[in-house]
Amino acid sequence: MTILQIPGTLYQTLRAHAEAAYPQECCGALLGQATENGWRVVVAVEAQNASSESARNHYAIAPAELVRIAREARRLGLEIAGFYHSHPEGHAHWSPTDLNEAHWIGASYVITAVRNGKAAESCSFRLAGATEEDKCFEPEAIEAIDG
Repeated sequence: MTILQIPGTLYQTLRAHAEAAYPQECCGALLGQATENGWRVVVAVEAQNASSESARNHYAIAPAELVRIAREARRLGLEIAGFYHSHPEGHAHWSPTDLNEAHWIGASYVITAVRNGKAAESCSFRLAGATEEDKCFEPEAIEAIDG
C-alpha cells in the first residue's frame, strides 16, 4: 500500500475547505515530491469547482486553472501529486464518476466526506494502471507529518 504524506496543517486545510464549500463539492490540487512509498505533499492549492453539472455531487477543475496549477508546481520544483475533493452528505470513497474522470495515473485522490457541514472521514486512493482502459483506484494510507 502506498502512503500519502501530508503536513498536519495542510490536512486540516483540506478538511476546512470541504466544510467551507458545503453543500457543494470542493476541489483542489496537491503539489509535492514522489517518494519510494508514494507522495509527500508540500502545498495544497484550492481550485474553483467549475462543474457544469450539479456542484453538489460533481467537481471539475477548469483546464486553464489546471495549467496555472501545473506552472506553479514547476516554479516551486514540485509535481502535481494528486487532487482532492469532497462528498457532501456522502462517503469518503470514490464513485464511478470519480474513476471515469480521473486521468493522472500515479496520482493520489483524497476524498473527504462532509456531513451536516462538518468534515467526517478523509480517505486517499492512488490511481493505478498503465492506460485509461486498465486504470483503477487503490486505497492508500494518509500519514499526517510535521512540516
